[in-house]
Amino acid sequence: MDLKVGRYIVGVTNQNKLLFPKAGISKIDLIEYYLAMAEHIIPYTKDRPVTMHRFPDGIGGKSFYQKEASDYFPDWLDTVKVPKEDGEIEMVMINKKASLTYLANQGCITPHIWLSKKDKIDYPDKLVFDLDPSDNDFNVVIQAAKDFRKLLEDELDLKTFIMTTGSKGLHIIVPIIRNKNFDEVREFASGVCKIIANDKPDDYTTEIRKDKRKGRLFLDYMRNSYAQTSVMPYAVRALEGAPVATPLFWKELQGKMNAQRYTLSNIQKRIENEENPWENYYKSRKSLSKPMQILEKMLNR
Repeated sequence: MDLKVGRYIVGVTNQNKLLFPKAGISKIDLIEYYLAMAEHIIPYTKDRPVTMHRFPDGIGGKSFYQKEASDYFPDWLDTVKVPKEDGEIEMVMINKKASLTYLANQGCITPHIWLSKKDKIDYPDKLVFDLDPSDNDFNVVIQAAKDFRKLLEDELDLKTFIMTTGSKGLHIIVPIIRNKNFDEVREFASGVCKIIANDKPDDYTTEIRKDKRKGRLFLDYMRNSYAQTSVMPYAVRALEGAPVATPLFWKELQGKMNAQRYTLSNIQKRIENEENPWENYYKSRKSLSKPMQILEKMLNR
């Protein structure tokens, strides 16, 4: 079957293959979802290298992460060559609806995106803090997210955005002006986590080793590094029920909210009935220069 997506023809193979057998979700269902959601997704993926999490035989089969664009990918698929230790690698970007459609047909259920764009690949335009509970207590994650917001907005004068990961936790995203490199941004993110963990040492930790966390919530800043990725907003996760990584309003962090609240079956109703919680995302970027100075003073108290 061929789909005309904009100016491009995307071939769809094995359209009835069940990617989520228990939920009865087929490949064409995934493709139709990404087609419908493309206008909401592409503003956050445009010009960013993508790592594809592919499931050729559905979520019950083998999966793999793919960074390098395959030789057989069509010429119209946007790519970028990015430096790595022993040379460079050509990676896919999701700049148009047809690209999202093509990758879904390749069994890419979940795209993961870089924190930087092709034109300034060493300079991220966002911070990402990853909060995953060590158990199933999502209330701990909600409280941690609120603690991050208080520090980042009230003390450091930055703007924060919140998103369920569709898996276990939450991502806090901070849009920033691209004037600091990854090393500088990661050091800043590490300092933010240290402040929060030191304030509540019984609840939070920055300890990398799991055996030293002792049930405390790990405040993860490690995504703020070159070539690291975070899950794409509105990406489907390869879990039963097809949960979706969903941008939220901060006021929604209460009650029955959890990381898998929104799924392929209910996310589009949310989009139709709710305003965009990230409407001012790209208008909210700020420089880290002054926040870095404030944070350094806080760490040296």
